[in-house]
Amino acid sequence: MTYRPGHLGFVDLTRTGSVGLRTRRLRAALSALGIAIGVASIVAVLGLSASSQAGLLAEIDRLGTNMLTVTPGRDIQGNEVKLPKAAPGMISRIGPVEQVENTGATKARVYRSPLVPALNTNGLKVQATSLALPATVRTKVAHGAFLNKATATQPTAVLGYDAANRLGIDRVRTGQRIWLGGQWFYVIGILEKAALAPEIDASVLVGYPAAERYLNYSGHPTTIYVRSQTDYVNDVHSVLAQTANPQDPANATVSNPSDALVARAAAKSALNGLFLGLGAVALLVGGVGVANTMVISVLERRSEIGLRRALGATRGHIRTQFFSEAVLLAGIGGAVGVFCGVAATVVYASVKGWTVVVPPEAWMGGVGSALAIGAIAGLLPAIRAARMQPTEALRTV
Repeated sequence: MTYRPGHLGFVDLTRTGSVGLRTRRLRAALSALGIAIGVASIVAVLGLSASSQAGLLAEIDRLGTNMLTVTPGRDIQGNEVKLPKAAPGMISRIGPVEQVENTGATKARVYRSPLVPALNTNGLKVQATSLALPATVRTKVAHGAFLNKATATQPTAVLGYDAANRLGIDRVRTGQRIWLGGQWFYVIGILEKAALAPEIDASVLVGYPAAERYLNYSGHPTTIYVRSQTDYVNDVHSVLAQTANPQDPANATVSNPSDALVARAAAKSALNGLFLGLGAVALLVGGVGVANTMVISVLERRSEIGLRRALGATRGHIRTQFFSEAVLLAGIGGAVGVFCGVAATVVYASVKGWTVVVPPEAWMGGVGSALAIGAIAGLLPAIRAARMQPTEALRTV
């Protein structure tokens, strides 16, 4: 092996760089702490920003940004054009579509009992429904249970929030009945308010099989509720009419994407800008801290530099020592900072009930940015230390 004066192997480089850390442990610990705080602030700021963004967007999504509805159109005579019975199934085959549920209006009337005059309808509608409607329109069952495969075939009904109030039913009791379509139907559930589908509130819901069997229902859906992936709402909107009614797409009315979708895009853009701005500030603060630490280190150790030069150390040795020390110190501080930043994000996001999101650029870039900052911030002090004359440095001994 050829000897090259002034050349340091990796082991020697690491040992030389750690000299200052091992001999001045308190100063090194405090310096690493400063770097760790800077990196932790980067990771925590980015992590909390991403987690809060996820929480806000999830809250906006709950407002129905990704829900569209399809209803029958009308021909030139003003008559309603029925949607095909197969429309919900065809819509469910659209790639980004996640949920498809539907209701169908019947001509039946509902009363508290057969003694109520026929004109006193309370403005209630009787609709056939598919079985997963509450989840799609973001409502829940307040009392009792919703329809299932068994009860959907029987004379059973679920009341919307307003329908229950108008019929004077505040809870589900054993044997609770209503007069529906000229016969008794048993009440098995009451829904909470459906803010995204207010037409459900004033409806009495029965299963499709029961509607066809007991109410002479034709089976054609009158409202189809479609939930798709949020990023593809506009794409789904553009093909929904043709898919729901291929033979007459002009007579399939599709609702426009919610204004909340526009608000969601604006919020996401604003939060992304905040995300980057806060990360840049935190990165700058960390860099200034490392640079300050290394400059002070050179000033404090002039006597050591002079002694090493007097004993034969080259400028390259001095430069390498201080540069590697800066990188090593930044690496240790960066690793500790990433751990603390991730821990802070997990704790705070959990307390707030947000989804914990730590972006890859935060936890992967934390150590990387610390090393880069350490290298850049330590380069100038390392060069300055290497340029010091031995006699000048030894004056402080």
